Amino acid sequence: MSLQRVLPFTKSLLEQTVNAGDQVIDATAGNGHDTLFLAQLTGPNGKVYAFDIQQEAIQATRNRVEEFQHVELIHDGHENINAYVNSPISAAVFNLGYLPKGDHSIITKYKSTLTAMEQCLALLKPNGLLLVVIYSGHEGGSEERDAVMDYVRNLPQTAYDVLQYGFINQQHSPPFLVAIEKKRKKN
Repeated sequence: MSLQRVLPFTKSLLEQTVNAGDQVIDATAGNGHDTLFLAQLTGPNGKVYAFDIQQEAIQATRNRVEEFQHVELIHDGHENINAYVNSPISAAVFNLGYLPKGDHSIITKYKSTLTAMEQCLALLKPNGLLLVVIYSGHEGGSEERDAVMDYVRNLPQTAYDVLQYGFINQQHSPPFLVAIEKKRKKN
């Protein structure tokens, strides 16, 4: 056995959660890798909503998912999810930080991220997952990391299970995953 890195572990959680026909959100489309993965999991009867504020990211994602008709690319901030999505989702994924190979001065910020996370939790089906990969080794990253961690620590354990997964003996602020599972309500 070997320990999975953060991104493969995130994908394995999505594979266990997302089924064909589901609706899902990629809150930070970036270069389209998660959007493509989600499109494959949901299949043509599903729906993937992919958000990004950068036209460069939308175009990169469009190029990656051009054969998938069930992907909606949204050139808007993830804090506006409720303007586009109003039916239950099985999963949402965030990769915080900046667009790889893009402008490193354009970063996710904690206020919009927390707003988006709240909206996703409200849309999440029971047993659904909200997955947030936190990159904090850039300017502004530690502020967002701390705000997200404060937020998730205060989620009620009666409604959510929250997991933190990451390597703690690596240099340079390694990324880590926060996974939030919405519990089923007990009758």
